[in-house]
Amino acid sequence: MKKTHSKLFIPGIIMLGIVLRTPFTTLPTVLSDIAAGLGVDVSSLGLLTSLPLLTFAIFSPFAIQFAKRLGIERLFFLVLIAITIGSAIRIINLPFLYLGTILIGAGIAFLNVLLPSLIQANRPRQLGILTTLYITSMGMSTAIASSVAVPITKATSWQGLVNILTALCALALVIWIPNLRYNHRLKKAATTESSSKWYTNKYVWAIMIFGGLQSLLFYTSMTWLPTMAVQSGLSKVESGLLASVFTLISLPFSLTIPSLTTRLSDRNRHLMLTIVVGAGILGVAMLLIPTSNFFYWLVLNALIGSSVSSLFPYLMVAFSMKSSTPEKTAQLSGLAQTGGYVFAAFGPILFGYSKSLFHSWTPAIIMLLVLTIIMAIALYQVEKVDHIL
Repeated sequence: MKKTHSKLFIPGIIMLGIVLRTPFTTLPTVLSDIAAGLGVDVSSLGLLTSLPLLTFAIFSPFAIQFAKRLGIERLFFLVLIAITIGSAIRIINLPFLYLGTILIGAGIAFLNVLLPSLIQANRPRQLGILTTLYITSMGMSTAIASSVAVPITKATSWQGLVNILTALCALALVIWIPNLRYNHRLKKAATTESSSKWYTNKYVWAIMIFGGLQSLLFYTSMTWLPTMAVQSGLSKVESGLLASVFTLISLPFSLTIPSLTTRLSDRNRHLMLTIVVGAGILGVAMLLIPTSNFFYWLVLNALIGSSVSSLFPYLMVAFSMKSSTPEKTAQLSGLAQTGGYVFAAFGPILFGYSKSLFHSWTPAIIMLLVLTIIMAIALYQVEKVDHIL
């Protein structure tokens, strides 16, 4: 495979990180404005939050085949075109809003799966720092976009907000163009031998379970913790502050975890992961104690937020660390993320349904706690081996 890369490779990585979440995570903050503008009930737009996750799960398995045929850099160029078009057409009407969201989700699914392979193919010795770059840019852009979405919408309209998001996608597309000269094509031979029998590899199943439950814990917590806080007696202002803590706490971890994962000794990495998973288990367990104490809720949000914010960048680096070639990195990433987003899409729905069924959060919390412990066991299995594929 080619070892050279464009001078705009790193700016391209940063822009890919921005595109990974911002085009669709920004809109839920202004759903009422979108509903008013389209003349529909706000409840009819609820699918906008889960639709991208479903498209991630549906389209992730196709990423590797397209990368083999087109090459990663060329495929990313086409993906960015699709994302830009998808973002632009959302302002037309309700059907195009959903169609555009599907296009965005499909494109991001390819980026999710292949970014670790892209880094390994171009700069394999900088896995930690480059993973840090795109995850940090993803987190910062998401936080900034969510905070300015309402003021932008009030100053212009929800269409104005979408146009700005489209401009960001178009900028990423332009910056990515120089990378087309250094196209890395995944080898078709990667489907032979052990790679073709992934389903008999228990460690592949372990990373799939870990990735899926990590996603489930993140999206379920992000969706329901604010509501649970309000129902426990906290004000909406306090709940909003807790949600900000849960989101912003990801930034220091996205800056440090990728590099720590690649640089720490096996023993110290295991210790780090034990602390991280332990924080998540403790935070979920704290939900079983009913209280309206703000500090208590602040601690549990910080514990769960720090746990999921650490486990995601670890997972992104693990795809490269636990595989021997960019082709196998892509396969491992595709398998884990396909299963992961299925969990992520249905986890929050079932968590909320449990509350309606039992008229209590307790059964759902207990199940979430059990799943978090299973996640920890799966992570232990992942860390037992140096290479999975």
